[in-house]
Amino acid sequence: MSLCLVFTTTPDAQTAQKIASALVEKQLAACVKQFPGVTATYAWKGKVEVDNECQLLIKTARHVVDEAFACVSEIHPYDVPEWVVINDVTASEEYGSWVAEQTGLNKIME
Repeated sequence: MSLCLVFTTTPDAQTAQKIASALVEKQLAACVKQFPGVTATYAWKGKVEVDNECQLLIKTARHVVDEAFACVSEIHPYDVPEWVVINDVTASEEYGSWVAEQTGLNKIME
């Protein structure tokens, strides 16, 4: 099982919760942590922008990352949502098993 961490941001806590709930309900993430009050400074369309956002940390498995991105893209209000994936994260055996169970990997392997 390949555990992944995915980072994305949203413009507000309401959007963050909508995305988090959808990912967990559809078994595309085992857990989504929300960090409100993050300041983002970035270049967009030739200007430097500064926005307050909510950072999401999505704990998932490699076999559902593409489907998770499709889910987030449907809900997300940004033209280009942040989607940064860190693959092959090491975790305790128990935690990795829990993520596998929550993302349906056990059903695939049966």
